[in-house]
Amino acid sequence: MNILVTGGAGFIGSHVVRLLVNKYPDNLIVNLDLLTYAGNLKNLADIEGKPNYRFVKADIADADAVGRIVREFEIDGIIHLAAESHVDRSIKDPLTFARTNVLGTLNLLQAARSWWESRPEGYESKLFYHISTDEVYGALEMTDPDGVEAPFSTRASSGKAHMAFGREFFTEETRYDPHSPYSASKASSDHFVRSYHDTYGMPVIITNCSNNYGPYQFPEKLIPLFVNNIRHGKPLPVYGRGENVRDWLYVEDHARAIDLIFHRGKPGSTYNIGGFNEWKNIDLVRALVRVTDRLLGNPEGHSDGLITFVTDRPGHDCRYAIDSRKLQRELGWEPSLQFEEGLEKTVRWYLDNGEWLDSVTSGDYLKYYDEMYSGR
Repeated sequence: MNILVTGGAGFIGSHVVRLLVNKYPDNLIVNLDLLTYAGNLKNLADIEGKPNYRFVKADIADADAVGRIVREFEIDGIIHLAAESHVDRSIKDPLTFARTNVLGTLNLLQAARSWWESRPEGYESKLFYHISTDEVYGALEMTDPDGVEAPFSTRASSGKAHMAFGREFFTEETRYDPHSPYSASKASSDHFVRSYHDTYGMPVIITNCSNNYGPYQFPEKLIPLFVNNIRHGKPLPVYGRGENVRDWLYVEDHARAIDLIFHRGKPGSTYNIGGFNEWKNIDLVRALVRVTDRLLGNPEGHSDGLITFVTDRPGHDCRYAIDSRKLQRELGWEPSLQFEEGLEKTVRWYLDNGEWLDSVTSGDYLKYYDEMYSGR
């Protein structure tokens, strides 16, 4: 197969590209990335010379470029990860999120449809795999400190989520209820993907995943940002009182799930990918401080004073939690790491790769790419 991975120089995308290139030497893996602030080819330095790997710098919002790439490389499958993904940025600039996440996805769908329908085999052995987020589902009720489920509101108890283990979880049947420009743009792109399956018969799969963590994540996100701030003795800004709850998934486990679903998932299906691994933000931050201080050789409690509570973001959802039992039941996937193990592995990677962190934080890598792709 010739497989196009969009956003392959980003955090999750780079792990997916590396896995596919190394695992399937007979497949051509084409990495399409615009190399915005979140895309970094240093994330893939270890595979850039592989014979089955190609990189193309392009914007998925450019319909002509997308169509040309799909035809030039005779693409059989698309794994679509390219997206604007930071909620705070979406609040400040929602139009950019609509352009990339909605129009970009539509351009990819059109390009795939045009190319595949022109082939003698049509849609046979073709797949459009769209990676989405748990944020499209909205928010779940919180659990009180004693572990007793809080009373459900009318919205939370209206069949929007599944009850398991005494708590609510998002399922593949949960209705969409996005609360930020980011999640609204992803919800819209999900609807377009499903419409191409229902209208044109295009084989598609959608997955909705929980918060990812691990190596190569851009340090605007909580874990790499806070590790970097602890390194430099800078404040650790926590929204509100840090009571918001998120489900955390190690990025390499997510990449394994994507590989499995791409090759064995049922077209037309949706799969949720999560870790049953919920943490309050403040508890995560405290655990992160302990691990980072220990690995830096600091005394216990050294960086606790850096924790700073700041004004909550607008529309900040209380809790996300994914029910991934469909994926476990149908395809046999489950997370490989306990969170404490994954967190320490992640922190150690960032501390061992301080040069990468400094380069990304300073933006020096962007100047390099601007020169490389401008012909200078």
